[in-house]
Amino acid sequence: MLAKVISSAVLGIDAYLVEVEADISPQLPAFVTVGLPDGAVREARERVQSAIKNSDFLFPNKKVTINLAPADIRKEGSAFDLPMAIGILAATGQVLRDDMSEYVLVGELSLDGRLKPIHGVLPMALKALADGKTGIIVPEDNAREAAIAKGLNVFPVKTLGDTVSFLENGNDVQPFTIDVDEVFNRALNYPVDFTDVKGQQLAKRALEVAAAGGHNVIMVGPPGSGKTMLARRFPSILPNMTLQEALETTKIHSVSGNLPAGEALIATRPYRSPHHTISNAGLVGGGPNPRPGEVSLAHNGVLFLDEMPEFNKDVLEVMRQPMEDGSVTIARAAITLTFPARSCWSAP
Repeated sequence: MLAKVISSAVLGIDAYLVEVEADISPQLPAFVTVGLPDGAVREARERVQSAIKNSDFLFPNKKVTINLAPADIRKEGSAFDLPMAIGILAATGQVLRDDMSEYVLVGELSLDGRLKPIHGVLPMALKALADGKTGIIVPEDNAREAAIAKGLNVFPVKTLGDTVSFLENGNDVQPFTIDVDEVFNRALNYPVDFTDVKGQQLAKRALEVAAAGGHNVIMVGPPGSGKTMLARRFPSILPNMTLQEALETTKIHSVSGNLPAGEALIATRPYRSPHHTISNAGLVGGGPNPRPGEVSLAHNGVLFLDEMPEFNKDVLEVMRQPMEDGSVTIARAAITLTFPARSCWSAP
């Protein structure tokens, strides 16, 4: 028997929909996942099998085949646990619902059936909204982040059993909503402020000019003269972010797993200060499945290079493109991705 569930995955900082197909065939017991899964996706078979059994459902003693389409894009992460489990339960007749295509399901399963939060929920929710889906089913801890996608029904669930109950009855879980404008306005608070600085008139004037024009700054002075202290307060004199800038910044941090716990939106200008031992990939992004680097995490904010002469020459050279274009392109044999990287650069 065959069942189909819609899920989502992240490519760069944007999401795309994934069709999770579950087929149960009367052969020797096996669990096969196809569709270019990475290690975390292949390991899902252990989590899914245990979660189904420990949630008082029956795991089929047959061959289970999971296909993740489109099959030509590598899938990574643990967000497919929930749709895999629901697909298996639907294929074995334990979920009494024929069509589940109106919902997008994402979430990581623990062995006892509880749902754990995942990365990249905001771009997934925005993609579900853009594709006209009725709603997205997410772990409870991801509900605030997903609700930033205005106009999309967000259904937070705690366990696999809650998800099955919702799909069958539809009334057990109420849509989670937040006031996006209120969240945005409440998040406009910096931990430190430029007004804390006493004296340093020339340095403050230079930073004010840089903030007004979006210029780069090189600060030169002996240790203890206040260069780092001024740089940390620099974002507080930059213009407030617009909601669109906040969404773009939050997407980058969500995909990278750097979104603060309990926060739904990043509304303050980010401040990033990487150590001088950072690698090329750490600064501009990279990896087999490219991820944003520090220059992208500082997008719409400030990138501070403390002790710039200590940075490796090759690391400084790779900053040419982001400084000139405001973006960085990472090319691999199978994929090429472009990440935004427009920020103010500050280096003592």
